[in-house]
Amino acid sequence: MRVWEGAGVRESLWERGGLAWFRPRCRTDCGACSVQGTRPFSLTAARAVLGLGSWGGDSGKQKLTLQDVAELIRKKECRRVVVMAGAGISTPSGIPDFRSPGSGLYSNLEQYSIPYPEAIFELAYFFINPKPFFTLAKELYPGNYRPNYAHYFLRLLHDKGLLLRVYTQNIDGLERVAGIPPDRLVEAHGTFATATCTVCRRKFPGEDFRGDVMADKVPHCRVCTGIVKPDIVFFGEELPQRFFLHLTDFPMADLLFVIGTSLEVEPFASLAGAVRNSVPRVLINRDLVGPFAWQQRYNDIAQLEDVVTGVKKLVELLDWNEEMQTLIQKEKEKLDAKDK
Repeated sequence: MRVWEGAGVRESLWERGGLAWFRPRCRTDCGACSVQGTRPFSLTAARAVLGLGSWGGDSGKQKLTLQDVAELIRKKECRRVVVMAGAGISTPSGIPDFRSPGSGLYSNLEQYSIPYPEAIFELAYFFINPKPFFTLAKELYPGNYRPNYAHYFLRLLHDKGLLLRVYTQNIDGLERVAGIPPDRLVEAHGTFATATCTVCRRKFPGEDFRGDVMADKVPHCRVCTGIVKPDIVFFGEELPQRFFLHLTDFPMADLLFVIGTSLEVEPFASLAGAVRNSVPRVLINRDLVGPFAWQQRYNDIAQLEDVVTGVKKLVELLDWNEEMQTLIQKEKEKLDAKDK
């Protein structure tokens, strides 16, 4: 499973500071796409051809509301919740939007002295000059930012035994910082939590090289002296093996949350169509995206506003306000103590 890049002219790599890969042209030139620039055959399209997708037939069924979803959770009728999280879940934590003109990281990549923006995440350029990537990594490295209300909502789902899995496009590690166990996470585009020597392929904990990154040094393997690269998925690299958990997770899910993503990044985006037709799908996002825009089901709910506001509305409907505040305060105290 490979990461796909924007068609036609080069476009920004990642959506936002939480950093989700962009869309559909294969960087590997492997021949899987017969026409460059066309969208790859998605999981959603495959399901439709096989008769598994939803292409209508929902007329006459009553549309669900956010209140209905809250009731399903309260009555324990939804116990296997899957979450798809994109860059928008991390922007409230202060991680810059990657594409916003002027303020986004993408607009300021000239400081890295690279020939074109995508070079900072291309293996060929990394081997020639890894310094720009590690300069950006210093900004994004876990520990520089803290989880926000939306991350702690996912943590509360876990604490209540409702969370089957979080699939995140982000590399910021804020789900981990919020206390979601790694076995409940699929970091689809990689993580700073681990690193690999580009020569001898030895694995290391990412924290082993934090000091080097913060000191503006390129980390090297202690065994063979090769460059050590955080396990972030670059263009053309295979997605982590854990991504394939979707083959069992999504058919098992009885509720899907899609939070803070444009659903333009393949193959991640097609996962939104991989749950059973009877499963409610809740979009909490600024814009109507993906199948919520062009393949709506009767049990789709779109809460169109900023992520934190949308999540707070659901928490209120669930009557979880007090538990959320207690959790956030407890975790804030832990992080404050760690930072001292």
